[in-house]
Amino acid sequence: MGAYKRKKHRRLNPRFVLLCLALVLGAAAVGVWWANRGLPGEDAAVPDYVERDYIPVNEWSRPGTPLEDINAVVIHYVGNPGTTAKANRNYFASLSSGEEGTYASSHFVVGLEGEVVQCVPLTEVAYASNGRNSDTVAIEVCHPDETGEFSPVTYDRCVELTAWLCREFKLDPETDIIRHYDVTGKECPLYYVEHPDAWERLKADVAAELERQEKN
Repeated sequence: MGAYKRKKHRRLNPRFVLLCLALVLGAAAVGVWWANRGLPGEDAAVPDYVERDYIPVNEWSRPGTPLEDINAVVIHYVGNPGTTAKANRNYFASLSSGEEGTYASSHFVVGLEGEVVQCVPLTEVAYASNGRNSDTVAIEVCHPDETGEFSPVTYDRCVELTAWLCREFKLDPETDIIRHYDVTGKECPLYYVEHPDAWERLKADVAAELERQEKN
């Protein structure tokens, strides 16, 4: 028989072993964090002036889809002059029947007297901003006439609510407040599409309100 040759086993480099172990542990830690991170609006306690009146979960206006990111606030106008926040909330709820074949909702509606109704939780998608539904919070704003301009009390509340959202979710009023128009080209909110200077003033007012809120 020929001489038996023992195979030489290559010794593992200790540094390589430690690196692999670190990568495995790191991946596991990220997995645990991802599984337990929650949703961005989960712990958000809305201001006292907000009335929570969620519409029922349904296919047409509140699908219950998780909102995994909040990267912007989208401002809309209701397009139905003189209607109240509650009336618009109830319209969204009525879509659940499917009879109109319309998908529509909003996280918040700001009313003619400055009231605010929350229709959809901040942890869920609202059907308001088309391709940006998945990463934005939507605010519908009531208006007294067909121009779409917000009344002073409604405007002030819209600014206050938007500033709170910017504060809560670390958003920049200059870049992270957008119009429905900026997503799809739809003339919404009408007055603030037709008057770009008024839109810039609204964003500036939000920035000033945000600064005020952060000081308090």
